[in-house]
Amino acid sequence: MEQHLFKELWQHLLWPLSRLMFWVSLGIVAANFIEALNWTPRLARLTRPLVRLGRLSAVSGASFSMAFFSGITSNTMLAEAFAQGRLARRELVLANLFNSLPRFFLHLPTVFFLTVPLIKGAAFHYLGLTLGAALLQTGLVVAAGRLLLPPLAEDGERIELPERDKVGWRVALQKGIERFRRRIGRLFSFMVPVYVLFFFLNRQGVFAAIEQFLAAEVWFLAWLDPQSLGIVMAHVGAEFTAGLAAAGALLADNSLGQREVVLALLAGNILSTPVRAVRHQFPYYVGIFPPGLALELVGLSQVLRMLSVVAVGLGYYFMTLG
Repeated sequence: MEQHLFKELWQHLLWPLSRLMFWVSLGIVAANFIEALNWTPRLARLTRPLVRLGRLSAVSGASFSMAFFSGITSNTMLAEAFAQGRLARRELVLANLFNSLPRFFLHLPTVFFLTVPLIKGAAFHYLGLTLGAALLQTGLVVAAGRLLLPPLAEDGERIELPERDKVGWRVALQKGIERFRRRIGRLFSFMVPVYVLFFFLNRQGVFAAIEQFLAAEVWFLAWLDPQSLGIVMAHVGAEFTAGLAAAGALLADNSLGQREVVLALLAGNILSTPVRAVRHQFPYYVGIFPPGLALELVGLSQVLRMLSVVAVGLGYYFMTLG
């Protein structure tokens, strides 16, 4: 009996979890390595036409380019220009919303190498949809800029990219390993307990009870597969890593398919991000912008982000029915 139990634990929990930890660790090193190579300036150059298309000034364009490296520095540039009267409030709001695309690409390597080992093929669907939401938000801001901002002068200032030191492969690898050492402990402190917890919860039939509760009480999530609710709860109650760990455990146990996992992660994204924005983003925004303006910027960015994610999520939901 004990031998059978150990064999089951090894095959369905310990070995999959060990393999998962290895690939996640390798992925984080790779992601930090890519970030240390300063690959984002190329993206910043490619997006210059968008800045002009949205009738954004050189200040907003420089802030957009800087957002590929540092969100705080990018917002500080906008705040200083606004305080000096070089940037109108309307353009300040649009420029801040516009900077969501650089922020997405800034964290993309880490998110990619974290999601792929945990949810495998579903990671490409999820990342593709979140990229689609970021592009949709950018398109809406560009359209708003065309409608709300005055035309740019033909001899407008040239948008300069911030200078970045060139980093060799060896130095980049060393930086990647150093960042990995700082982050891996906190990452596994969320991932491993949640993965183990969801393995045993699924074995004990907890999700069957959740199904009954979902049908009776949580009407606004009734469109989700009942077992997906655990992913949403982990995503909202802890952090993104916990939701991924829960999704990985249910995928590995064949309790959920890729479609259900992607929809659950999108739902968790929509429900959790506004709360975290108020908790983490608003305090540092108040340190850069006046309190009223900071609240407006955080609120508008979250509303637009949520609407964009809802739009792509609805598209994915109806396209994958059947």
